[in-house]
Amino acid sequence: MLHGIAAGTATTGLAGAATTKRPTRKIVGLRADESFDRARDAADDVYRELDFGSVGKAVAGTFSEKALKGLRKNPKVRYVEDDGTVRALSQTLPWGVDRVDADVLHSNGETGNGADIAILDTGIDDDHPDLQANLGTGKDFTGTGTWDDDNGHGTHCAGIANAINNSQGVVGVSTEATLHSVKVLYSSGSGVFSDVAAGIEYVANQGWDVGSMSLGDSTGSSALQDAVEYARNNGVFLVAAAGNSGPCSDCVGYPAAYPEVMAVSSTNSSDGLSSFSSTGPEVDIAAPGSNVYSTYVGGGYDTLSGTSMACPHVAGAGGQLMANGASNSNARYTLAETAEDIGLGNDEQGAGLLDAKAAVGRKTPP
Repeated sequence: MLHGIAAGTATTGLAGAATTKRPTRKIVGLRADESFDRARDAADDVYRELDFGSVGKAVAGTFSEKALKGLRKNPKVRYVEDDGTVRALSQTLPWGVDRVDADVLHSNGETGNGADIAILDTGIDDDHPDLQANLGTGKDFTGTGTWDDDNGHGTHCAGIANAINNSQGVVGVSTEATLHSVKVLYSSGSGVFSDVAAGIEYVANQGWDVGSMSLGDSTGSSALQDAVEYARNNGVFLVAAAGNSGPCSDCVGYPAAYPEVMAVSSTNSSDGLSSFSSTGPEVDIAAPGSNVYSTYVGGGYDTLSGTSMACPHVAGAGGQLMANGASNSNARYTLAETAEDIGLGNDEQGAGLLDAKAAVGRKTPP
C-alpha cells in the first residue's frame, strides 16, 4: 500500500475568518418620506445619516433596547440591523512560496501559463475558489467514480503547486498552469501500486508536463518502476516526496527513490531539515515542508507538514520552467543546478534548497 505522505495537522478554517463581538452600533432604516428625526431622537449617539433618495433613509448609531423595541414597531421604520464588520479580502503568501522566491517570479510575470501539472493523489476539490480557474481534466483510478477530493491531501498539494494569484486565500509556486487531478489514493489517504502505476501511465499518455506524487512506500514495485520509466521517456517531469520516516538514514521511499524521479526532502522555516524528513543518497533537492498553509477541501485552508508539502513546491517550479519551453530533463537539471546550498548534508538536501527564481531566470541547456 502507498500512502499520502503528510504529518501533522493544524486548524482548518476559511481565509479571513475571525471571532468578533456582536456590534453594539445599529442601523435604523427609514422610509423615504420619513424625517431623520424619527431615528435621531431615539438614538443615544448618532454616527452617520444616509439619504438614499426614493429608496429610503438610514441612521447609524447606538440605541437603548427600549428605543430599538419602539423603532421596530413603527411602520415608518423599514429595518433595524447591526452595523456589522466588513474586512478586506486578503491573500496569504505562504512562507514556503516566499522562501523559494516564487513571489518574485509572479511579480516578473512568470505564471506557469501553458504548463500542465498533474497531482497524483486523493483528488482535487473541483470547486475550490483558489483552484477552480486552473483546473483542467482528471481521472479516477480508485473506483469512486469521481476525481473530486474526498480527503484533503491532494487539494492541499495542488494549492502549493498552483493556487491562483488573486485577492483571497493563498498563492502557489506557479499560478496559471493547468492542474489535473489524477486520483490514485482512496479517501483514507492510501492506495495500491497498480492504481498509481496506471495514473502515471495516464499522465504520460496525456502528454502532460509534470507529475507530482506526494505518496510513497518503503518498498518498490516493478510495475511502479516501469510506469515512471515510461513517463520519463515520454517527457514527463516526475517529482515525489522522499518520505516521512525521519530521523533516519538511507530511508527514501518509492517512487522517490527511483532514478527517473526527482526526490524531495523537507525543510523548516529556519532552513533546517524537518524532523520527519526521510534522507538518503536518492534525495535530489529540498523544499519547504513544515507547517505549510494551503488550500483544503470544502473551499477552506489548512496547515499541514510533510515531505508531501515539499514535493509540490518543486512541481510548481518545474511547471514554470516547462511553460518556458524546458524539457523534463532540462527542468530537472536546472532545478538542481540553481538550488541554494543551506548547509545540510547531501543526503538531506541533495543539490540544495529549491530556488524557483534562480531556476526560471537561468537559461536551460540545449
